[in-house]
Amino acid sequence: MKLTLHVWRQASAQTDGKFVTYQAPNVSPDMSFLEMLDVVNEDLIARGEQPIAFDHDCREGICGSCGMMINGQAHGPWQATATCQLHMRAFKDGDELWIEPWRARGFPVIKDLCVNRGALDRIIASGGYISAYTGGAPDGNAVLVGKEASDRAMDAAACIGCGACVAACPNASASLFTGAKIAHLGMLPQGQPERYRRVLSMVEQMDIEGFGHCTLFGECQDACPKAISIDVISRMNRDYLKASVMAREEATTAGGAG
Repeated sequence: MKLTLHVWRQASAQTDGKFVTYQAPNVSPDMSFLEMLDVVNEDLIARGEQPIAFDHDCREGICGSCGMMINGQAHGPWQATATCQLHMRAFKDGDELWIEPWRARGFPVIKDLCVNRGALDRIIASGGYISAYTGGAPDGNAVLVGKEASDRAMDAAACIGCGACVAACPNASASLFTGAKIAHLGMLPQGQPERYRRVLSMVEQMDIEGFGHCTLFGECQDACPKAISIDVISRMNRDYLKASVMAREEATTAGGAG
């Protein structure tokens, strides 16, 4: 296969970027998208040019670091697939591909296709910890968890924090990511003690990081490589509303006692 690549090149966050065109003349349909970029980079290095910077780690669809926009789609044309698991047979000989980084204020560009996704880490950190004592290796049946709750929690926990939901959302909202992280703890018994404090803290941090507000377009769940449903956003909104009411009642009670 022969492909024409239009790749976003940007030396740093302080410099302007632009699309640069490259030819990829010997692409195997069995290559992954990242392997194709590896081959392009080998050719650039051989010519004494700067290779294209892109994030990657496990290349098994687990770490979430490989995200990029391909022809305007987060992670490319295959649904429920991370970029590292996207194969070149998804494209045709002679295709032109436009490759660029995530576009969101919360994801400043580091270089080329690499963005800083530290905002997602800070949202998680704002949720704090689980205070329920578990000891060392408790018996598997010591805390009973219903199958439906377990399944939903595991579905939410599948989030790999890649940021595709933000990149695909017209508002650059991180609600699917934040909702997934809140849901997978809030559905389990161990997550109940901090459930409402957690949702307040994480939603507040999400706003601080400059992400947009969710208007339920649904683009996020279509772009998610783990096919996480926007149901987690509805759950987050319900918990946030309840937590806000509880916080106001506590403040009123404390004020009256004073």
